[in-house]
Amino acid sequence: MDFLTLSQLNSLIACEIKQAFPDTYWLLAETSDVRFNNNGHCYLEFIEKEEKNGNIIAKARAYIWKNTFQVLKPYFEEKTGQSFVSGIKVLVKVSVDFNTVYGYGLSIYDIDPTYTLGDIQRRRQEILRRLEEDGILDMNKELEMPALPQRVAIITSPTAAGYEDFQNHLLRNEQGFVFYPRLFPAIMQGEQTENSIIAALEKIYEYRDRFDVVVIIRGGGASSDLSGFDSYPLASHCAQFPLPIITGIGHERDNTILDFVAWRRAKTPTAVADYLVSLSEKTLETLEEMRTSIVYGVTQQMETANTSLQKMRLRFPLYLNTILERHNYAVQSLTAEIQRSTQQFFQDKETRLKEKESFFHLSSPAYILAKGYSITLKDGKSVKTAKTLKNNDVIRTLLADGEIVSVVTTC
Repeated sequence: MDFLTLSQLNSLIACEIKQAFPDTYWLLAETSDVRFNNNGHCYLEFIEKEEKNGNIIAKARAYIWKNTFQVLKPYFEEKTGQSFVSGIKVLVKVSVDFNTVYGYGLSIYDIDPTYTLGDIQRRRQEILRRLEEDGILDMNKELEMPALPQRVAIITSPTAAGYEDFQNHLLRNEQGFVFYPRLFPAIMQGEQTENSIIAALEKIYEYRDRFDVVVIIRGGGASSDLSGFDSYPLASHCAQFPLPIITGIGHERDNTILDFVAWRRAKTPTAVADYLVSLSEKTLETLEEMRTSIVYGVTQQMETANTSLQKMRLRFPLYLNTILERHNYAVQSLTAEIQRSTQQFFQDKETRLKEKESFFHLSSPAYILAKGYSITLKDGKSVKTAKTLKNNDVIRTLLADGEIVSVVTTC
């Protein structure tokens, strides 16, 4: 019975593959499981996914040998601003290999960064479009920055040179403005960037009432390390954060998704510090203008009031004389009126007294008796009718010149 050993079979397969695929081919795929070993070689996998559900429909082992990798990696990262990591789409020139030990694989000879750059921009546009559709793209920009943002939450690596520069510019500003910075450490490059910054934001959120502004800074570093700032989850967290966020990622020509959603973007960490200081300067200038305006306004009012007082001082004697004259005339008029009223009052009283005196005189018994009338009394009381008298009653008759005592005989 004829048979083949495994190595013999693999050798036959390798020969057939070499004859079937003798050339190099431009391959479009997504990187996965990218690893670098101590020898300088790069090992990875290429995958292809369905657009609808993201399921992997193809996979192949690949490698870039040291000499090629030392050229391709910096070239790719310089052109794209993207690290050569897992999860990016690339257009690479490959040859098809079959190793008797390791099996099927793709050897990479060249890479076209323009495709990846276009894909990066496309993904950025997709993220921005999604943020806009969700209605959160400009939410952080719509927040109001405090006039004096002194309480500063800082997200960065504590060992970053940019952090030290930021602190120096902020705390040692020439104007002597006071700030209260607090560091929330985060990883600012690599695959952990996104989750690390989100975790820092969540910690700040717990103490959000203690801060005025959040700064996310990263000093220096390669443009290829910026991929962590181009993600929807991170952008969503920043866009909806309740405090204004200022970014200083450290690359003037590179705008990340995080820069788009932040309240403000600065070129570098020191530029962020300078901007915060400038806000305090602007507030100070506003206060100085207000102080000057208030002093001027008060001075003008005092001068106007002083002028009015001087005029009043000059006119006061005339006013006083006029008032006194008016009061004297009023007093004289009132005195005359009182005298007239008093005289009239006493005249009226005297007339009434005379009238009463005349009445009492005409009504007096003496006046009546003098007219020829008499008054008959019985027991000291006047007799008004004969019916009140009886026989033998003693009565007195009063006349003008005397009285008569009589005894009643006939009634």
